Amino acid sequence: MNANRRRGEIAAELDGKPFRLCLTLGALAELEAAYAAADLGELVERFSRGRLSATDLIRVVGAGLRGAGHPVEDEAVRTMQAEDGAAGFARIVAELLTATFGAAPKEGPPPGP
Repeated sequence: MNANRRRGEIAAELDGKPFRLCLTLGALAELEAAYAAADLGELVERFSRGRLSATDLIRVVGAGLRGAGHPVEDEAVRTMQAEDGAAGFARIVAELLTATFGAAPKEGPPPGP
């Protein structure tokens, strides 16, 4: 399954089947509501901490699937399997967030003149 990275899409395999995921504005609004985030900046801040719960992984994957047009509820995502289990879900979420928001800024001092 082809994914268009310029549109924020990624390809992932769940339950042995290929899927396209995308965090559209609607999917992002869904996540804002789920986390009671005031805006996208607050949502990005939450995800950039690098400490995601299993519930976070389920919500983000579910929103990404729905954003790409798959009629999948979070309850169904809870029972899906990814290669490498939870670590595979974490990789899918990291790739999806990077495709949506870009690479996370690197820690450390700002570049010199």
